[in-house]
Amino acid sequence: MLFDSLIYFVFLIPVVLAYWQLTYRRQNVFLLFASYFFYGWWDWRFLALMVGSTTMDFLIAQKISAAPDGRTRKHWLIFSLVLNFGILGLFKYFNFFVDSFADVLATFGVHYIPIPLIRILLPPGISFYTFQEVAYIVDVYKGRIEPARSFVDYALFISLFPHLIAGPIQRPSHLLPQVQKRREFDADRFFDGMLLIISGLVRKCVVADNCALLANAAFGGQLGPPNLWVVLIGTYAFAWQVYGDFSGYSDIARGSAQLLGFHFMVNFRQPYLSKRLQEFWRRWHISLSAWLRDYLYIPLGGSEHGKWKTCRNLLITMVLAGLWHGAAWTYVVFGAIQGVALLVEHTLFPPKDKLGGATSSESFFSVWAQRIVTFNIFCLTLLFFRSTSLGSALQMLRGLFDFTWRTEYAAAFATLCVFALPLLGVDLLMEANEQEYPFAKARYTVRTALAAAALIVLVLFTGNDSNAFIYFQF
Repeated sequence: MLFDSLIYFVFLIPVVLAYWQLTYRRQNVFLLFASYFFYGWWDWRFLALMVGSTTMDFLIAQKISAAPDGRTRKHWLIFSLVLNFGILGLFKYFNFFVDSFADVLATFGVHYIPIPLIRILLPPGISFYTFQEVAYIVDVYKGRIEPARSFVDYALFISLFPHLIAGPIQRPSHLLPQVQKRREFDADRFFDGMLLIISGLVRKCVVADNCALLANAAFGGQLGPPNLWVVLIGTYAFAWQVYGDFSGYSDIARGSAQLLGFHFMVNFRQPYLSKRLQEFWRRWHISLSAWLRDYLYIPLGGSEHGKWKTCRNLLITMVLAGLWHGAAWTYVVFGAIQGVALLVEHTLFPPKDKLGGATSSESFFSVWAQRIVTFNIFCLTLLFFRSTSLGSALQMLRGLFDFTWRTEYAAAFATLCVFALPLLGVDLLMEANEQEYPFAKARYTVRTALAAAALIVLVLFTGNDSNAFIYFQF
């Protein structure tokens, strides 16, 4: 049930209408069953896995809270972490390690391993709900929150359908209290939710899907063998595809939640306007970046124990962040390159708390030069993120030294500009106004007119319908 499909809205509209007719406790029960139906739509067998892990973590949190001493609490914490990451590792990385092991055996002349017989299917969204469960258990252990007393409340916090498949990863301290209290209908926030959904659909169906056509052509060989221009078209198109795709998903998720009276955190804050990679990762997929910082980087020691350990912790965090995105060596290399680049940048430019914008001592040209360099470094690493193998990624890199020009490249660049530059313009507007979505403070009539125009654009310029949301696979 994809967010850009008709069936999702056939599901969403009756759920929202029925939801607001119920009392608070019945709302939670109804939403829980609706969320389980939403998740089970792909494969009901995966639903049993999620319900099982939800039940285990609910009970473990109670045990941690009631434990008489710190040692017992720690044992329950470790048990939960082993359980959650064990399940995640089995389903997400089993095939990866089996394939890697088979490749090693092949180098020693051992072939014909019946690998297809032992493959494991990947449950949708398992990375997202696992990280949310881990955050809950750790926060209970640290005393940051009290464990939920109602299984329905906790299960709904984990499985609430707008964030279930691809986030944003919700913090227990942010979403769980919203689940546990009464929600009142707010017409203004309901309207804002609809605008967010429309914004997300345009980002996904117009920007991302049309840029995907260019990216697929470049990486698939339809534009000819890799050269400088093919690499630029492919990486720039994929950069705007993945941004439009995931920020669009996040907008639809936030908008759907808002229709139900919930507030989700903003997951993107104009990342392509970042002047440093450090800043980029505080703007891109904010819920994951913040999770990795608070539940991995800081527990490893953060930046508190000298420069060498800081570099080690940062590199470990980014390599695991790359591996989180997918079970392939290309993702590991993507994370490692990001980690090394961040280490160099961390040494040359110590991190700052303030995000974005130009300081009083920076000129317009200096700001944009830094933004362009940061964007291109990110695009260079996307060669590994997008490529299907390390060999194909290296082949694309070698193409950077071939300057052969073909006339169709001009049309490809023009098409890319048509779909990417409007999104860049929206980001510049939002950066200047510090709003959660375009024209958030405009009059109702202006926003209604813009929504109508966006729907027309959606009808006229929707790209192909074969591109599922990229982050569904994570």
